[in-house]
Amino acid sequence: MKASLLSTARTGAGMSVAELARRAGTSRPTVSAYEHGRVSPTLDTLERLLAATGNQLTLTPVSHWSQVAVGRGRIAFVPDRLPDLAVTQALRTTNLPIHLDWSSPSREVRLSDRRQRLQAYEVVLREGRPVDIESIVDGSLLVDGWEDMFLPVAVRGAWQPLIDRITDLG
Repeated sequence: MKASLLSTARTGAGMSVAELARRAGTSRPTVSAYEHGRVSPTLDTLERLLAATGNQLTLTPVSHWSQVAVGRGRIAFVPDRLPDLAVTQALRTTNLPIHLDWSSPSREVRLSDRRQRLQAYEVVLREGRPVDIESIVDGSLLVDGWEDMFLPVAVRGAWQPLIDRITDLG
C-alpha cells in the first residue's frame, strides 16, 4: 500500500488520526504506522479503515498504449481503452501544458464548455503523451464529440478503431 493512500483518505474526510482509529476500532499508533508505511495492513483492515473515511477500494484497469506513426516523423499515442475521468475532472477548468499549447496567449480551458473541450481534445490527441490524454480526455465526452472534431486524417485513423469498438458495444 502506498503510505499516502490512507492519509489522503483520512485528510479528505477531515478526520484526525485519533478519530479514524476510533471509528475503525483500532489504535491511533497503528493508524499512524499504516500511514507512514512502517506496517502494512491486511486487505480487510485497509477496507475497514477506508470505509471509516467514507471511501472504498476499486479496481481501475491499466491502459496499454500504442504509438502510431501519423506522418512527418510524428506519432500519436492511442490507448486500448478510453480514459474515464471523474465528472469533476472531466468538466474542470484547467491549463493545457505548455508543450501542448505553446502558442496561445491563454492556455486556460473550460472543459465544461463543449466547444472549448473539443478544441482541447483535438490538441491533446494530436500532440499529447499518455499522461496528457489520461488527465484531460474523458472517453464518454470524446465519443460524444468525435464527429464534430477536426483532426488530421492520420490521427483520426489511429483513434477510429477504438471509437468504433466502443460505439459498437451499444
